[in-house]
Amino acid sequence: MLSLINQVRQLKIGIILLAVIILLALFAPLIATHDPFSLNDDMVNPPGKDYLLGTDGLGRDIFSGILYGARTSIIIGVVAASISGIVGTLVGGISGFYGGKIDSVLSEIINVFLMMPTFFLILIIVALFGSSMFNMMVVIGITTWTGNARLMRAQALSLKQRTFVKSLETIGESKFKTLVRHIIPNGIFPIIANTTMNISGAILTESGLSFLGLGDPNVMSWGQMVYNGKSYLTNGWWISTFSGAAIVITVLAFYLIGDGMNNILSPKLNDNK
Repeated sequence: MLSLINQVRQLKIGIILLAVIILLALFAPLIATHDPFSLNDDMVNPPGKDYLLGTDGLGRDIFSGILYGARTSIIIGVVAASISGIVGTLVGGISGFYGGKIDSVLSEIINVFLMMPTFFLILIIVALFGSSMFNMMVVIGITTWTGNARLMRAQALSLKQRTFVKSLETIGESKFKTLVRHIIPNGIFPIIANTTMNISGAILTESGLSFLGLGDPNVMSWGQMVYNGKSYLTNGWWISTFSGAAIVITVLAFYLIGDGMNNILSPKLNDNK
């Protein structure tokens, strides 16, 4: 088990990495040296003075593409993980707090989703309904909520036995108000940490879909860039390498933040301090 100092350091590193990535994405129009969609005759140019990270097989600037790709990855990751967090929190909270038949039905639904091969389900839905950013965010969100639901259910099962919840029942507080005002706010911390780590999964899923040719063609995507560089690995290694490194660093940043938050907010760890 990591010490508290190491946990805080891990969280700080993740926040610093994420802050740098967000700043680069926000100021991409000012920092980018070229139009990322602009084609020119300097095809498969190595990194140098004119092109900081080289160009791809169509002459597009890799550095500018990575900056604009950061916008796509962060937006899809955050929105998809937020949808997953909201759906999982509501389903898990209702299941654990109400119990009985409601819990049995919702638990079976959760189990059904857990048994499904999520990536292939996303693959099929995107192929059927289109690969726009909106569709990708919604599909990734509604297929990855089960982890949050299980966490929230466990929290609700524990919290509804607490004295303050029993007191609310005694004075006539409705179950729905108790759930929304007390159960969810008091059990949300593990969900926040898990949702932060789910952003990493959403970014990887979007990159995987883009690599397979199912990404939104109207936006710049790191997965597309990795795919475009696949044919030039021998004479244009930088195309896939730098875009792949961008994916790894961004995923690592969100994972460090989520894992750091989870370690710090974990009741078991706090009890040992």
